[in-house]
Amino acid sequence: MDCQIEKNKARCPCTYEPCSRKGKCCECILYHKEYGELPACLFPPEVEKSYDRSIGRFVKTFAVKVKESEQE
Repeated sequence: MDCQIEKNKARCPCTYEPCSRKGKCCECILYHKEYGELPACLFPPEVEKSYDRSIGRFVKTFAVKVKESEQE
């Protein structure tokens, strides 16, 4: 399977503009994994803009979303 960089770039929600890994998902995942983070595409837009890509922030974000959906 070939990397479809242009197609990936069109769908990439990362707001960090000087990012050299935009559209290169494999590189992006490896980079963030090295720092104990997750890529932008796994966060809702309002959280992604904070650039806090930590696993803790991911868990906190989705724990709140799960509680909200359980209360509906």
